[in-house]
Amino acid sequence: MKKAFDAVIYNGQNGAEVKERVYTQAIKSLGEKYPDVVCLTADMTYLLEVNAFRDRFPERAFDLGVAEQNMIGVASGMAQAGEVVFAHTFGCFITRRAMDQIVNAIAYANKNVKMIGMMPGIASDGGPSHMAIDDISLMRSTPNMTILDLGDSTETGQAAEVAYQHEGPVYLRMRRGKQHHLFDSDKYKLEIGESYWIREGTDISIVTSGIMTSRALEAASLLEKQGISTNILHVPSIKPIDTEGILEVASRCKALITLDNHNVIGGLGTAVGEVLLENNFSVPFYKIGIQDKFGKASSESYLAKIYGLEPEQIAQTAKAFLDGKKNPQESVLIEPQLIVQGGGWQEEWKN
Repeated sequence: MKKAFDAVIYNGQNGAEVKERVYTQAIKSLGEKYPDVVCLTADMTYLLEVNAFRDRFPERAFDLGVAEQNMIGVASGMAQAGEVVFAHTFGCFITRRAMDQIVNAIAYANKNVKMIGMMPGIASDGGPSHMAIDDISLMRSTPNMTILDLGDSTETGQAAEVAYQHEGPVYLRMRRGKQHHLFDSDKYKLEIGESYWIREGTDISIVTSGIMTSRALEAASLLEKQGISTNILHVPSIKPIDTEGILEVASRCKALITLDNHNVIGGLGTAVGEVLLENNFSVPFYKIGIQDKFGKASSESYLAKIYGLEPEQIAQTAKAFLDGKKNPQESVLIEPQLIVQGGGWQEEWKN
């Protein structure tokens, strides 16, 4: 665990600064630095932020169309030939659709392929078929796999280089397009196997990753106004996970909660629970995330509300858990879900 208090530039108030298309520049710069980098996409090259790489290195960029399983097979072959392959599509497609190929052609063979799964969890507005709420679970249970769940623009800007330097399969999980800017890039360095202590407190500890970290900072700010002191441990490296860091923040609180942009089964919360169990560490523990439900076709803000993932809801859940409630989310106000005939959009929940 690294103390990263001085690297945090967002205090959880008034909204974080947003940066756009950070990965576009990161992967292009990586290609300029290393001639063995090859980019594959399964359609949607612009949406997957690989267009700048394609325009700069057309001989090293390949759009394989809506054929994710074939893309993974091609990636394995290119890696066998000595290329360092970055394969891109949405998180739901690169895992669910191509999992057999990932297991047998990439992980079992321990190929040097980096898989980029964009728009995970509530970051996708495409409904159940397009929401990766099980991708961490699938990849965590696959041997030889490294998983990074990226939380801000600084991590995204550094992740391509980090993945390149790691020999073997890597899964990068990230939001595309707009990303919050939480960390000072001069003071924050992303590392595989590391966690980052970004807020110090004594009452409750929040272990978080990915796009939930900005919400954790905002929830901590709300809790502070109620006199509740909050630790936050940001864990971008889901596998390997920083056991010592988790045990350290667990020892500094009265209760521990995890925040997951994922099903609470198999995600970061499960990984943290395994750390506590395997080390015989006892602390009141609760997982906040998608409570084993399918997604909806809606905006991120609406999805966060119906799953109890907005900062106000997280703060309410944390306080209720500290107060000893067995099911702390029962007292949290959850946005009512509109039933729409035919699956159409309604203005009340589209925006």
